[in-house]
Amino acid sequence: MKTSYTKKEIEDLVDAKLSFDDLHRMMSSFKDPDRFEKYIGVLQKKVPWNEPILLPLGPHLYIVQKPDGARVVRCDCGYEFGDCRANWKLSALIHVRNTDESLREVYPPMMHSVPEWMEIREFYCPGCAAQLEVEAVPPGYPFVFDFLPDIDTFYRDWLGKEPPG
Repeated sequence: MKTSYTKKEIEDLVDAKLSFDDLHRMMSSFKDPDRFEKYIGVLQKKVPWNEPILLPLGPHLYIVQKPDGARVVRCDCGYEFGDCRANWKLSALIHVRNTDESLREVYPPMMHSVPEWMEIREFYCPGCAAQLEVEAVPPGYPFVFDFLPDIDTFYRDWLGKEPPG
């Protein structure tokens, strides 16, 4: 089984150009020691800004190291949501589906939730309108803070290198 992949293969993974068999093989195999660096390199080439990506948070969303050392959440387009230790969703555009009519826009008839029990929150980038995340929660539930990574520990203990900045 192949255990090392080229930057081109990682690029094909990111661009969803791998066949199902190749994708399954890549996901099932041991990870090559430089896979994360290759992945970050591929992502970095796709964004219009130069500050280094420290960690991807999801499609279109990254933790980035600014020149002054600050770590911020940033979209592909360059829009900054602020400090990575704060919930970026508080700076996003939000569309809430909490009526029968709005829920039927995304669900087949009789398949959506009861609006009094659940609402759907869609989070969009104010800079480019990319949809960044969707939450299905009870009405009034606080915005979910998905992930607060310990970047320094990740770099030191998992990657075996000093963290940037």
